[in-house]
Amino acid sequence: MEAKIQRPVKKTSGRLLKRAFFESPVERVAPRLLGKILARRTRSGWLAGRIVEVEAYLGPHHETADPAAHSHRGPTPRNQVLFGPAGHAYVYSIYGLYYCMNVSCEKEGQAGSVLLRALEPLVGLDQMARNRGLIDLPPFPQTARKGWGNDETASKLARDRWARELTGGPSRLCQALGLTRAAHNGLDLLDPDSPLQVRDDGVRVRRVLVTRRIGIRHAAELPLRFAVPAHHCVSGAKSLTGKCIFVRAESVSTIKPSPSRSIQLKQFQS
Repeated sequence: MEAKIQRPVKKTSGRLLKRAFFESPVERVAPRLLGKILARRTRSGWLAGRIVEVEAYLGPHHETADPAAHSHRGPTPRNQVLFGPAGHAYVYSIYGLYYCMNVSCEKEGQAGSVLLRALEPLVGLDQMARNRGLIDLPPFPQTARKGWGNDETASKLARDRWARELTGGPSRLCQALGLTRAAHNGLDLLDPDSPLQVRDDGVRVRRVLVTRRIGIRHAAELPLRFAVPAHHCVSGAKSLTGKCIFVRAESVSTIKPSPSRSIQLKQFQS
């Protein structure tokens, strides 16, 4: 079982990632995005959570077809962000009610992307709860507001439940952070002046669970869902059947693509 990666953070903890991090092949970027922080600046302060579950979506240039990807049929006014520079937010609506967020990856024009599926909430929990409409939940412990401390008055199970309700799912995390297509689509996540950023505070997730993607009808068999094993915020717990990999410590920008990227995908499909 993977140890939890909770760590107290400052409101603007860590440093911004480099563009090169997101310019590598998306199936290599995705597992290394686990442990990074998604942070949004609001008028009342920062909202932030640690990324604990993602899915990779392959661009149309990839030798493995991915009809589930929004970029599969090429650029359109809706998906134009995916075909632009890496490291930008692609926010889209589902069912006309909720939003999901991807991060554009790979070189400009290749349109790989990573869907953020779950966060571990770290900063601004009360505001997240209000954004989610979770007024019936018990008040968050004071230490939890500061980053998950050891509060003897609140059980671990209760804290885990709160966290999962807040940001355990792609639409939940967008709602908790108040993300919308109108306000956040196309934002540069690597710009220090951007109200939406991806930051690195030094947490490293070495052991990663790899499973098939969920919630889609096409190409669901591709092993492109990556999660922190046994983390309480990961969505779709019943579907967490897969294999664990160990992510090497070197920078993504220094890793060269394998000769055949389809071979890398097939090794987890058995």
